[in-house]
Amino acid sequence: MIAGRHLGTVIVASLGGLLFGFDTAVISGVTRSLREVFVLAADDPWFGAAIASALVGTLIGALVMGMPGDRFGTRDTLKVVGLLYVISAVGCAFTWSLGSFIAFRFIGGIAIGGSSVLVPVYITEIVPANRRGALTGLFQFNIVLGILLAYVSNFIVQQLTGGADAWRWKLAVAAVPAALFLILLYTIPQSPRWLVLRARLDEAATSLKQLGIADPAPMIEEFRRAASGAGHARLSWQRHRRPIVLAIVLAMFNQLSGINSILYYLNDIFAAAGFSSWSGDLQAVAIGAANLAATLLALTVIDKVGRKRLLLIGAVGTALAQAGVAVIMGTQHGQSLLIWMLTGFIGFFAFSQGAVIWVYLSEIFPTAVRARGQSIGSATHWAMNAVLQFAFPYVAAHTRALPFVFFAACMALQFVVVAAFFPETRGVELESMESAIEARRT
Repeated sequence: MIAGRHLGTVIVASLGGLLFGFDTAVISGVTRSLREVFVLAADDPWFGAAIASALVGTLIGALVMGMPGDRFGTRDTLKVVGLLYVISAVGCAFTWSLGSFIAFRFIGGIAIGGSSVLVPVYITEIVPANRRGALTGLFQFNIVLGILLAYVSNFIVQQLTGGADAWRWKLAVAAVPAALFLILLYTIPQSPRWLVLRARLDEAATSLKQLGIADPAPMIEEFRRAASGAGHARLSWQRHRRPIVLAIVLAMFNQLSGINSILYYLNDIFAAAGFSSWSGDLQAVAIGAANLAATLLALTVIDKVGRKRLLLIGAVGTALAQAGVAVIMGTQHGQSLLIWMLTGFIGFFAFSQGAVIWVYLSEIFPTAVRARGQSIGSATHWAMNAVLQFAFPYVAAHTRALPFVFFAACMALQFVVVAAFFPETRGVELESMESAIEARRT
């Protein structure tokens, strides 16, 4: 059993995922107001820039936050991320021009990208190997929860305030959990593994005691032996080729499943299949609920079933679901089955890749370069996301079925790649991971 203080620390850190999800989704409730306030047409490139600015910031945040995470520690770097979340929320709420709005959303994007790198790394380094999947997976659970809370918050704020400035209140709400996250970060310890790597052994002992470890000496000695064999703390292709390739491939397939294309354009997909706006919104809620339920289910089994097996199960399920969507969109028959196909896709994705990606990325790199390695996977994830979201509406407008055929084929390919090349990391101690990654091919 993990100690109460230990679990409390994990929960505090995982709140970075809730902010990740909330800030990503809250924009959906203010797009119409933005067009009205700043007099923008739906196809105005400045409107696209306002929406995409956070995604650009996310990519940059994922790229740059790994280095300070490794140098100054993930907890202290997360304090900067928490401050950026607060600045973004307050700035967007009080924005005075379109340019200032784009700038503050960009800052929020940097925070999202930083969260995707630093939170999984921090949690992975402080939890026991036999619970690492479920506890690191709390980050993904909070992302999904944050998305749902953003939708609920937008609805409540609209009902309570209404009027021309309701959109400002919707964006301002994010400042409350962001400020709470920032404050709580001052109550949790620095990663003991990182402290040992920096030869700060007394602080590492204090950190372990804060996590509920009564006798930290054996763990410190284990961390110290691993750190002494780590060599220089430079991420290199020569030494870390295998985890780098695994991180890039996993992150690419995560987006090549079509997950964000479906989530971002869900109402458009329902509209193209002939559903009304009201029924599309109602069915979107069902899909959101399935996402949350499947994520929770995955966290209960990830440390028993293993990461690799979940990826294989998900690849089969998502491929079949996307193929079903392709048939419906291509033939315009069987529209009543669309909700089941999309819900099935979301369920299989959340049960597999959604739960596994942040856990796996944070496990496979050595402690000395873990945050920078996570940056590679996270940046690949966001870059592929940007490419697909740019291409999806244009391709779907000309051939409704083709994107889903492509996604299904990618998931079939993922099954082959994961089965052949991905090692299982379940239960492996972080200090033994580097040799396990090289030795275990199945």
